[in-house]
Amino acid sequence: MIRQPNEIIDTNKKIRILIAGYPGIGKTTLALSAPKPLLIDVDRGTDRVEARYRTPFTQPKEYGELLNDLQPQNLNNFETLVIDTGGQLIKLMANYVIKQNCKNGQSDGSLSLKGYGAVGREFERFINYCYYNLDKHIVIVFHAKEEKDGDNTRLRLLVEGQTKDNVWQPMDLGGYMEMHNNKRTIGFTNCDRYYAKGTHGINGVITIPDLKGQDNTFLTDLFKKVNDNICAEALEAEQQKKQYEDVMSVTLDTVNSIETVDDANTALDVINNQKHILTSLRESKAALFDKTKELNFKWDRKSGGFISAVPNDAIAS
Repeated sequence: MIRQPNEIIDTNKKIRILIAGYPGIGKTTLALSAPKPLLIDVDRGTDRVEARYRTPFTQPKEYGELLNDLQPQNLNNFETLVIDTGGQLIKLMANYVIKQNCKNGQSDGSLSLKGYGAVGREFERFINYCYYNLDKHIVIVFHAKEEKDGDNTRLRLLVEGQTKDNVWQPMDLGGYMEMHNNKRTIGFTNCDRYYAKGTHGINGVITIPDLKGQDNTFLTDLFKKVNDNICAEALEAEQQKKQYEDVMSVTLDTVNSIETVDDANTALDVINNQKHILTSLRESKAALFDKTKELNFKWDRKSGGFISAVPNDAIAS
């Protein structure tokens, strides 16, 4: 079914977010601030999270074990899947795809070029399964590393090969955690230092509050803000739709009533004096010129209006 742009709004959207940063900066604790999280601890680091902020977790040793854990009947009490870290998950996937097809690996056990492609496809399939089939928020944590680019130092995801290009594509948000003036921050806007991704009004650098024993809710609050912004966008879209329909009702009624050249020129004035929105101006003028063509009226550039009885091929479009 073909739908209009103002119909795409989902006001209860599940969020996919990538969080990157140096080891020890608090990525896991931040990730566990998402709504009702299950920690997929492939990095074996849950013990490094302060005890009060720990959540239920699984520590699969193989990718197949993880797939068995992530069955719908096991996840009724969870709203978010936290993958810590994405780099380690990709390593588990690498072993998995090599076992599936020996051509995905090389003699030393590393991935072949074909294997990197297989991991990329499996990563995409896995994220889609968690998001669409399981209907969960997804938080995926990556370690960051510094890379020299001339005189500049840039932050990049710590992940092998071309798979780094696959992890960004499905994400709604992507932020880098850093320290500024002894405060942890997360940046959602691209800059010279790192790649990032922001949508629905989430952008720039946001300071992460110190917990100091308080509830760990940063991502829960952020996800709510995303959906609040989506609701605001939905309301604006509905208002625009109503304004569009009102404008088109006036202009089409006027165009459909044209019988004479004077009527056509009056209709043009009506169209030009409307407060147009979305595609109303283009559609109104298209309807007007279709009608004048049907009545064999000509657009006269000199007078800036329509005149009567000319060949159809003289009509300007």
